[in-house]
This record gives sequence, structure tokens and C-alpha cells, in this order.
Amino acid sequence: MQDELTDDQLHRYARHVILDEVGEEGQLKLLDSKVLVIGAGGLGAPVLLYLAAAGVGTLACADDDAVDLSNLQRQIIHRTEAVGVAKVESARQTLEAVNPTISFIPIPERITLNNAADLISGYDLVVDGSDNFDTRYLLNDACFAAGIPWISGSLLRFEGQVSTFMPHRGAGHPCYRCIFPDRPEPGSIPRCDEAGIFG
Repeated sequence: MQDELTDDQLHRYARHVILDEVGEEGQLKLLDSKVLVIGAGGLGAPVLLYLAAAGVGTLACADDDAVDLSNLQRQIIHRTEAVGVAKVESARQTLEAVNPTISFIPIPERITLNNAADLISGYDLVVDGSDNFDTRYLLNDACFAAGIPWISGSLLRFEGQVSTFMPHRGAGHPCYRCIFPDRPEPGSIPRCDEAGIFG
């Protein structure tokens, strides 16, 4: 971890540094942090942009999908010319333009039971921007086992919800399974390509 901000960093992050709650010490912590984002879609796209702009030093994103024209009304990290390109590659190009001083790790794969522990290893925080319950339950279990906090968000039509889970901290910190012990039956909750979603 670096000891103090450079002149360029002081200028880039000036609006953070003047906040008493952040200051130079807080910005240095952001620059030293590592965050994994699952999905570069409707939730992951703005999360990646804001974390990069804020100076999170190492960002990674796992997504095995390619940009589709129908993604562009809400997945703001992707441009029209990126249609057909892997979402993590499109994200890399945009993030390098937003903040070339951070490190971005594209992971062009889907998180699964077989790779979850390895994918989340070494990160300070996992942000779930996935669009399915299987991934949420998988992340819950993997992050709990690894002692990593994770943030889960979901959207449908005009509504959304976001929650932070830190069950590894013990009593009073429920996990995703504590709140939602039973997964919805397959097909009982429509996906955004069926029900629609507003950007």
C-alpha cells in the first residue's frame, strides 16, 4: 500500500479527499482494495463504472456473455460498437478510458460450483450483479465460507433491491439463505427479457 497520494491522485480524487469521512487515508484504502463484480450487465455495468471512477485499485468482473443490442438501454458500460464483443472486454475498454490508473481483470466465464471458491479468493468484497437465484445462493455459500462480504442487487421492471451480507461476522448478520431459505420454483419469477426492465 502506498503511504500518500500523488499530486495526480489528489487532483483526481479531490472530492473524496475533502470529505472528513474519507480523506486521504480513506482514498488510499480504496486504491488498495480489490473488488470482484459478478456480471457486466444492468447492475454490474454502473457498479464497475463507479468503482473505477472512485479509485478502487483492483476491479475484476466475471461474465461469459457478449454485448447484445438489447443490452444498450441499461448496460451503460457498453457502446454500440461493442455489440458482439465479450462483455468483460467491452468493460475493460471503457474502464481504461474512465480511469487508466486502476487494474481491471476480465474473467470471461460464468461463476459455478466448481470455480466459485477460486474466483472470489483474494477479494475484499464481491458485488453480485447476476440475474438468477442459483448464482445468488452460490455466492452466499462461497462468500460465507471465505469470510468475504458480498452485496446482492436485483432488478425487474421498475423495482430493485440491494442488500449487504456479512454472515461471517456472526450473530445479527444473516445470510441470503437466512432471509430467502427457499429458492423460487423455476419459471415462477420472469426474467427481464420476459417482463421488461427500465434502465
